Amino acid sequence: MLDKNGYRPNVGIILVNRRNEVFWGKRIREHSWQFPQGGIKRGETPEQAMYRELEEEVGLLPEHVKIIGRTRNWLRYDVPDRWVRREWRGHYRGQKQIWFLLRMLGQDCHVSLRASTHPEFDAWRWNEYWVPLESVIEFKREVYQLALTELARFLNHRHAVARGGRSPIPVGPPGRDGPGHPDPGIIVPLDDEPLSADDSPGPDGNSAGGHAGSAGEGGGKAGAAGASPLPIKPGS
Repeated sequence: MLDKNGYRPNVGIILVNRRNEVFWGKRIREHSWQFPQGGIKRGETPEQAMYRELEEEVGLLPEHVKIIGRTRNWLRYDVPDRWVRREWRGHYRGQKQIWFLLRMLGQDCHVSLRASTHPEFDAWRWNEYWVPLESVIEFKREVYQLALTELARFLNHRHAVARGGRSPIPVGPPGRDGPGHPDPGIIVPLDDEPLSADDSPGPDGNSAGGHAGSAGEGGGKAGAAGASPLPIKPGS
């Protein structure tokens, strides 16, 4: 499913715990790490796609999380031709993503990397909010930086994640409507009507650009601090 400009609608998920550490998943059988993400199917809203991908990739249900923010607009990245299936070259340009910031309400034991028959990750850990961009494939680094920067303002003021000695980022009050409901007046909805584009087979969000590059992959400066030495949790 592509838009008229050749971008595939997609969602990205930044899941934070009470310490504002983020879920950081190791791609199955690879030495690379990334956030959960996936394509939006025909008839789905971005929010519906987010919950589906969250369950498929991480095993979490709506009651395990709370939406605390989302990007105002689509964030786009182009995928180099060598990452695109041959039959889609000339038609597929890349991904456009709505990113969601979720607060974990459940426990670590609720995470299951084997919730679907096609698991995305084989291990995971809690990482400091500013993930190491050198571990993200080069053409996705700018989108990661943009999403993290835009969504940081939604985090609790006491645990705001400043970088480079800057003051904590001021944010609004926490949500009041329970799991799965953003604060009224904070989220700016975008395209929350079901998508009507043809749900024809297209470049998969993971096979055509969903791969996170291995740590130290060449090109570009890392715009974030190094990885937090937190324990790696095997898939369950």
